Amino acid sequence: MFKRFASLQWKSFFRSANFGKSLAVKIIMGFFGVYMLVVLAAMGAGIYFILRKSVPDQSPMWTLSQYLIYWVLIELFLRYFMQKLPVMDIKPFLITPVRKSSIAHYILGRSAASVYNLLALFFFVPLCIVLLVQGYAALNVFLWLVSMMAIVLAINYLNLLINKSNVALSILAAILVISYALDYFGIFSVKEVFGPVFHALYAYPITVLVPLVLMVVMYYINFNYLKDKLYLDAKLRAKKAQANTSDLAWTKRFGDLGTFLQLDLKMIWRNKRTKSQVWISLLFVFYGLIFYTQEIYANMMPMKAFLGVFMTGIFLSNFGQFIPAWDSSYYSMMMSQNIPLRKYLESKALLISVSVIFMFLLTIPYVYFGWETLAINFGCALYNLGVNIPVILFFGSFNKKRIELDQSPFGNMQGTSANQFLIMVPVLIVPILIFSLFYYLFSVTVGVIVLCVLGLIGLVLKNTLMNTVTEQYRKKKYGMIAGFKEKNS
Repeated sequence: MFKRFASLQWKSFFRSANFGKSLAVKIIMGFFGVYMLVVLAAMGAGIYFILRKSVPDQSPMWTLSQYLIYWVLIELFLRYFMQKLPVMDIKPFLITPVRKSSIAHYILGRSAASVYNLLALFFFVPLCIVLLVQGYAALNVFLWLVSMMAIVLAINYLNLLINKSNVALSILAAILVISYALDYFGIFSVKEVFGPVFHALYAYPITVLVPLVLMVVMYYINFNYLKDKLYLDAKLRAKKAQANTSDLAWTKRFGDLGTFLQLDLKMIWRNKRTKSQVWISLLFVFYGLIFYTQEIYANMMPMKAFLGVFMTGIFLSNFGQFIPAWDSSYYSMMMSQNIPLRKYLESKALLISVSVIFMFLLTIPYVYFGWETLAINFGCALYNLGVNIPVILFFGSFNKKRIELDQSPFGNMQGTSANQFLIMVPVLIVPILIFSLFYYLFSVTVGVIVLCVLGLIGLVLKNTLMNTVTEQYRKKKYGMIAGFKEKNS
């Protein structure tokens, strides 16, 4: 039966209308995937030597064991957003003499082969090879690897249970933040508590039974849950849920734009993919800490320009690049109504403008790393407001692929085309090149002033630019409507 299921999934993949489309996108993503695997393998091979050099008075395995608790929490947190739930079209099987247990086992087995589980192998296997070369006991190393993969699968199955729960996400995020804060400020050492627990998985091979039992328990909890849900009447039963509504009356102060702005805010809040974009943008505010805290980047002003454009424009990029595909399910209906296209686009520009200003305000604390950092972020934010918003709206007229809003944004190529890669050139690379040119020719101040001037020119020419964008959307109107109707695009 497993072979039959796999055969049907294989045929479904190759016979789908989506197969063969966006070949360039798939090739590019394939290169990114290979690059990620190579980086993970290199990190796995090098982490032993990095830890031995960073903490010479401790065994690298002991040091690594202290941080494995954070690896577990972070992986579980990221999987909530990134990992898709294993799905297959089970309705046809519910009216056939196929055992429900076989279907449940197949779904769970397929989830075990998830790429997110394989990523761990590309990190831990090179590390284990290095450990063997360094003279560590082969049995201990092998069973430690088995323990790590059992933990990965336990995380996988736990994620399947909590993936739909925002409460679970909040609790997990709180545990992660509080644990790190306790360690960072020296109030309580979480590392020292869990370090011996994880190190025991190497020191005492018999403890491999603990993660294996945990994995099996999580598997059968999922198995029983799925088996109880595999009934045709459960699929047909009408869903009942309490609706939480808000009239967003404050949007009325924006006049005609308020109607469109209200629709966008409701869409963002009510759908998984758009809501995830908001959380992703907020999380990337902390992206600067990775670079600002490293001495090697202290005097790399082009890197600071990249961070300024990226952090203040993260929502602009993530949300803006798929305009108007967010409205693809009802775009044809909107275009058949007496709706002013200019107002529709201005409402998108207003929403993105607010996000740029808000993200800049969140980056103000980075002034701790110098006034130049704040000045660069301000110049990049102004450039995003005046130049990048019209640019990204213009490129949006080339979007012709439908987006389903209830799906996760991670690993989801729906709605993606070559346009999404090309748009990064004017939005991200061009402002960095402009700043770098004037920085190396003159100074940081001149580079910031040039970005500010270009942003102000864009704001002054806003009406002209929006007229151009609106006319472009009118030209592409029917092509976009036809593209959005293709559900498998």
